[in-house]
Amino acid sequence: MYPKIAVLVPCYNEALTIGKVVKDFKTFLPEAEIFVYDNNSKDGTSDIAKEAGAIVRHERRQGKANVVFKMFREIDADIYIMIDGDDTYPVDCVQEMVNQFIENNCDMLVGDRLSNNSYKKENKRAFHNFGNNLVRSLINVFFGSELKDILSGYRIFSRKFVKNYASTIKGFELETDLSIYSLHNGLSIEEYSINYRDRPEGSESKLNTFTDGFKVIKLFFNLVRLYKPLLFFGAVAGVLFVIGLLFMIVPIKEYFEYKYVYKVPTLIFSIMLVIVSLLSFMTGLILDNISIIDKKNFKVRYNSTK
Repeated sequence: MYPKIAVLVPCYNEALTIGKVVKDFKTFLPEAEIFVYDNNSKDGTSDIAKEAGAIVRHERRQGKANVVFKMFREIDADIYIMIDGDDTYPVDCVQEMVNQFIENNCDMLVGDRLSNNSYKKENKRAFHNFGNNLVRSLINVFFGSELKDILSGYRIFSRKFVKNYASTIKGFELETDLSIYSLHNGLSIEEYSINYRDRPEGSESKLNTFTDGFKVIKLFFNLVRLYKPLLFFGAVAGVLFVIGLLFMIVPIKEYFEYKYVYKVPTLIFSIMLVIVSLLSFMTGLILDNISIIDKKNFKVRYNSTK
């Protein structure tokens, strides 16, 4: 029996492109149900999507992550395909992507825009390529992975993934969170090289290069703190310990020279830094054990999901 496939298209003011995206899926994956969730669009996006044949629903809370969480909660399927409504991702290769996903029993398959340099050639927005490479490098180093595209909005998920995924983010940091969440929990991730194309003329990106870029970097460090607490708090402890020792040099030197410490406040401050560094390290150890237990509990829940 062929699996039930749902296409998830979160949208905000994509009237220019949403009709084509829906029709492309009708052509290249006719057995799939196409869901367009309108996130307070003011340009008639929902009407155009409905006319093209999509099932249209609404999410009033602003933010892409809010929309996707609602989709994951409400839609029942075996395979979930998430794609942006801006017609920047190719749909003609979707059947091959689904085949790879099924054959390799993936938890998540990512449409990789970067390996063939199509994103670099097509995307004209300043610093976006730099930001993609920076986030990818940070995640690959900290989580020991070799992913090629961390921020792609074109993904396929298993039912188990969708029904177990949880997060507190709201906006465009979603893709970063999905990638780190998968790596932390040891889920199966594969990539499929796609030909990215820039938005058509007249279609505007909702991303703010610096604001959303800062949010992604901030999320990354928050997730390192959450998923790798020993690394995070251990690094903080190391920095504080070294600073504490540096401040301690002068009082110790005074003691050996004069048998008396004149800079008592400096000595007290240095001792406090060393104590705080030890507390930070102990905090990391405790949270690391909690993280390991949580990881084990996640695997039990994940494997029991039907």
